[in-house]
Amino acid sequence: MMTDSVQAFNLPMASVVPANAGTHFTVIKLDSRVRGNDGAAQAVYLQQSGFEAIMNDTLQRLAAVIESRKPANGGDPATSYVARLFAKGDDAILKKIGEEATETVMAAKDARVDGDVSHVLYECADLWFHSMIMLAQFGLTPQDVLQELARREGLSGIEEKASRKLGEGEQAESDSSKN
Repeated sequence: MMTDSVQAFNLPMASVVPANAGTHFTVIKLDSRVRGNDGAAQAVYLQQSGFEAIMNDTLQRLAAVIESRKPANGGDPATSYVARLFAKGDDAILKKIGEEATETVMAAKDARVDGDVSHVLYECADLWFHSMIMLAQFGLTPQDVLQELARREGLSGIEEKASRKLGEGEQAESDSSKN
């Protein structure tokens, strides 16, 4: 059921677009009641907008820069921090993610005490950035993560986790029966 005030777009992720020229935003959500020709849930929002998915555009641009820093793509470890991480390999990237995750947790604990959330934001940005490097190392993109989040939207976290454990248990049972 579509009205003049509702627009549907075939977007594979939840997004944020400006609701007007001011500071208010409308969240685009996948709506399981509105399906495209391929049966996929359609993103629905209540206000037409001149641009879409600020977050997605930023992540795509950053992912492209990160991809270009891979030594195989001409990234130079002598001049690029990201190329240097790629050249050092998986363990260096994963170690950096661990460091950034710890720093994010510590910043959040400090913010709980002093109310200053600026360090949480800064450290979280570092964590996301380094996670994007890891994604690129394994041939994944931010879009892959957004699609996985969209797939999980509306699922109970408890049920989703239980279904993964069930699947892992079935896989382990299948693997053990092969031996």
